[in-house]
Amino acid sequence: MLNRNVEQLDEFEFYGGLNMLPTIEEAEKELKLAGELNPGPWVKHSINVGIAARNIAHKLPNLDENKAYIIGLLHDIGRRVGIVNIPKHVYEGYKYSTDKGWDEVAKICMTHSYPLMKEEFNYEPITEEERSIKEYILQCEEDDYDRLIQICDALATDYGFVILEKRFVDVTRRYGIMETYIKGWDITFKNKEYFEEIMGCSIYDVLPDIGRTTLLCPSPWKPPVKSE
Repeated sequence: MLNRNVEQLDEFEFYGGLNMLPTIEEAEKELKLAGELNPGPWVKHSINVGIAARNIAHKLPNLDENKAYIIGLLHDIGRRVGIVNIPKHVYEGYKYSTDKGWDEVAKICMTHSYPLMKEEFNYEPITEEERSIKEYILQCEEDDYDRLIQICDALATDYGFVILEKRFVDVTRRYGIMETYIKGWDITFKNKEYFEEIMGCSIYDVLPDIGRTTLLCPSPWKPPVKSE
């Protein structure tokens, strides 16, 4: 594994010239453009997911921190199309990344919202997006990059980083308690323990200023009302 700084990495050199990932510069530009198309806290959240993924991966010898940063930045890139639900942004992100030839990003777009993976789909989806997601997930082999972005998605907010318990309370307040959420939280805590055993420290140790930002309670963001 190369131990160069993010700014110094030539991704095409590192990935053998295969365009399965954008460069870091391209990823940052893509996120900036997406934020202009659909402004909202999801952009800063995505930046923080990238930072968390990079910092955690730096402590994991089997993962590349630069790849982790890129896929973290772009995990929600499907939100570029507007304010949409989970299946829609998952599907749009997958489709957009696939069209770009970014297979590694496309996979993360599909898997990051489904920590239960195959167990998520014990029902027959109705929409085209959900049918496509189910088909993909049922054939997908989860790896540590998928697990990493799933946990970073829970750790990162638009205003910084929070402990998992804080994030799960926030989700419950917004959406209520559902059995699949509880099972997903169990998986997230298991993944936290899995990564921490390899890291030799707490995940929280590598997340900047988490002690302060966990205590923040900003008002929920509301989309701007369009004037007629």
